[in-house]
Amino acid sequence: MSGLLKKYFPEISGDQEGQFALHHQEFSKWNELINCVSRKDIPFLEERHVLHSLCIHQYTQFPKGSKILDIGTGGGFPGIPLAIMNPDCQFLLVDSIGKKIKVVNDLIEKLKLTNVSAKPIRLEDVQGTYDFILSRAVARTGKLLGWIMNNSGLILSPHARM
Repeated sequence: MSGLLKKYFPEISGDQEGQFALHHQEFSKWNELINCVSRKDIPFLEERHVLHSLCIHQYTQFPKGSKILDIGTGGGFPGIPLAIMNPDCQFLLVDSIGKKIKVVNDLIEKLKLTNVSAKPIRLEDVQGTYDFILSRAVARTGKLLGWIMNNSGLILSPHARM
């Protein structure tokens, strides 16, 4: 860890710092086997993926108990970093690529994240009610909104934000 997290998030606890350090270590191992992000990005994982994911945390405070859906999570971004920072919220991370969800589930287990689950499913198969819907580098906003709105199994809570 380069200290960037502490610089931008001085409120981060020692336990959270440990989780991020372990995340970096385990994600790097997995990325050698399954290309979740460009191999050239691994030395910059904290800056290019973790901090980018946490930009959401910088501008949106999730109320305690919020249910959050991460569409097309890939290697767990932005869901896992946000789950570490928001332990009182529930996250569902979905991606249609099963091998990436295998990585994510292993990370969830090793990081002992009890507020996250991950499923190898497509957006149209997601069901449930969510307060926030997140996505990173999946599709242009208009296209993504169309997919969300056309999913009859997905229910947005009355105060949902996308």
